[in-house]
Amino acid sequence: MLTIGVITRGKYGVRLLHTLTAYTEFRITSADIPQTLPDLIDELAHFVDNLNLDTAVLSSDLLITYSLQPDITPEIVRRAARSGAKAVIIPGGWSNAGDPMELEKISEQYGTRILVEDICCEIGEDADPTVNEFTSVLGRPLLDVHIVDGKVSDVKVIRGAPCGSTWWMAEQLKGMPISEASARAGLLVQQYPCRAVRGTGGGIHRSAELHKQALKDAIRK
Repeated sequence: MLTIGVITRGKYGVRLLHTLTAYTEFRITSADIPQTLPDLIDELAHFVDNLNLDTAVLSSDLLITYSLQPDITPEIVRRAARSGAKAVIIPGGWSNAGDPMELEKISEQYGTRILVEDICCEIGEDADPTVNEFTSVLGRPLLDVHIVDGKVSDVKVIRGAPCGSTWWMAEQLKGMPISEASARAGLLVQQYPCRAVRGTGGGIHRSAELHKQALKDAIRK
């Protein structure tokens, strides 16, 4: 059974914990770091030491860190890799992840798969078996739709967004004419209180497109 460690920061990561608990059988541990962090951190190792991160979180098969700070994130990733983590997912994009070359060195040194994602509902199949076990349930949306008399009678979520929006969307689509369902799917995902960035071409709008396409694909089947 896959073990997943989640590092939350304030509200970030909380929805993932709920989704993991509600829709998966993975074994979950978590640790929280302060919501407010210094803009500049001089003694990085000492600062991370003082976070007192649970070793059970860092040594999970898969670590998902919402540290969202480019100084401490690579240090957390390094400690997780050193503790035996097989893969690390860093949501929030490269602006929060830190130096790409530093993360690549950590990956090569410890053989740890490191994924940096703007939105976690874009994660699909991967060459890494640990990531693939995670994406058997969470990641890029994959749906099975039942249709009766031209309307959606049921939507089964095979793989859903880590924030939980896919399951919420699926419930709201019941009874919807299939001619309107795909567009409604995209709208519903944007209405869900996901933490993805809004007001740009990516973020929540990219998530909406992924869900819209997933429903189209399911209807075609």
